[in-house]
Amino acid sequence: MKAYISFVSAISRACGVIAILLVAAAALVVCHMVFIRYFMNGSTVWQTEFVVYSLVAATFLGSPFVLLERGHVNVDLLPNMLPEPARSIMNGVAGLFGLAFAALLAWSGWIYFEEAWTYGWTTDTVWAPPLWIPLLPLPLGIGIMCLQYIAEILRPFADGNPGAATL
Repeated sequence: MKAYISFVSAISRACGVIAILLVAAAALVVCHMVFIRYFMNGSTVWQTEFVVYSLVAATFLGSPFVLLERGHVNVDLLPNMLPEPARSIMNGVAGLFGLAFAALLAWSGWIYFEEAWTYGWTTDTVWAPPLWIPLLPLPLGIGIMCLQYIAEILRPFADGNPGAATL
């Protein structure tokens, strides 16, 4: 169990690094786009689309790392008012709901990705990259977030303190 948690945590950290690199790449491409359009008086074909896809990919691929670091938005007024056993149960149930939602999102994202891959869809722009490329981060990132949810649900049991669930 501890090996699984460590392995998934390492994957989530790698996803966080990839998300940072995607945001940095988007910032560099925006600078390139500004330079080409305003200083060279040229047109931009792929830059806007690349920036949008990079930022969306960073969002999905960065979500497992955010869960690992407990950075998602949450309201903790009610859990903080509850006694410890009820708080742990509430956190466990919330983790299961989050896992179910993420699994449904990953599954539906996979179907969309698979259709784009199978039918050779491209975007309706001049650049026209294959659509599966910008669609892949959804099932991949959210799928890894499902693995991270499972790790977070198992973490209190691996630590020998099943009453200390903190999702």
